[in-house]
Amino acid sequence: MQCIINRRAEFAASHRYWLSEIAEVENLRLFGPTSNYPGHGHNYVLYVSLIGDIDQYGMVNNLSYVKQVISQNVINYLNFSYLNEVWPEFGQTLPTTENIARVIWHRLESHLPLYKIQLFESPSLWAEYRGQAMQATLSIQTHFSAAHRLALPHLDQAENEAIYGKCARINGHGHNYHLEITVAGEIDPRTGMLIDLVELEKAVKDYIVEPMDHTFLNYDIAHFAKSVPTAENIALYIALTLQSPISALGAKLEKVKLIESPNNSVEILCDGLSSEFLKTQQKVTFC
Repeated sequence: MQCIINRRAEFAASHRYWLSEIAEVENLRLFGPTSNYPGHGHNYVLYVSLIGDIDQYGMVNNLSYVKQVISQNVINYLNFSYLNEVWPEFGQTLPTTENIARVIWHRLESHLPLYKIQLFESPSLWAEYRGQAMQATLSIQTHFSAAHRLALPHLDQAENEAIYGKCARINGHGHNYHLEITVAGEIDPRTGMLIDLVELEKAVKDYIVEPMDHTFLNYDIAHFAKSVPTAENIALYIALTLQSPISALGAKLEKVKLIESPNNSVEILCDGLSSEFLKTQQKVTFC
């Protein structure tokens, strides 16, 4: 039986998004303030995931050895460095979060049985790489606050409470929702980006956060006038709403994760998600 283990590491480094072959005004247009000289820095958090069978000692791999390999091949180079100059790979392809994750994979793959590399630039931005050429994922986190009531209008209050419990109470209740959006795509061989991060954040804000923040979902979002705004249905609505805008940016929506509370979260895997699926859902949840 195979098992996945994870080792965490940290490094602090600076970088600059700047292409020497284009003019300053074009760099500014492409990268905004991240193109400013001499650059900016982050406290990166790295997770190296390994896969393998559990051996006679009860381990997939000796974690002391894993720590040593990561330190010698990654952390000792990257910690307190200027990433653009530390490795030749970053001279060819800019050290974006997704490209750093890709390069770390290739620096470690001959030493460890890698499953994935996950790199957090901040708690709200991270990338994941699994050794698939230039394919990677990028995730962002945001939040909104909204109220809802879980109830089917053709049922009386007692029947709704039998299904939804306290969530069916007449005046509803609210949550501080945390939302994670994961997109997949090809890392550009020069810019290091699989999507324009500014445009991705703008799409999530314009299509989801601004329309839904500080609303009563049942009344303020037309979709939920008929569809019960469970966490599952909210996440599905977000996924269906974002598919087209993200596709227009040249990436694919891979996953939507909605955290309703510390004890309750939902994930929608978006591969194959379509309007036909929405029609199926409507038959179940619409009245």
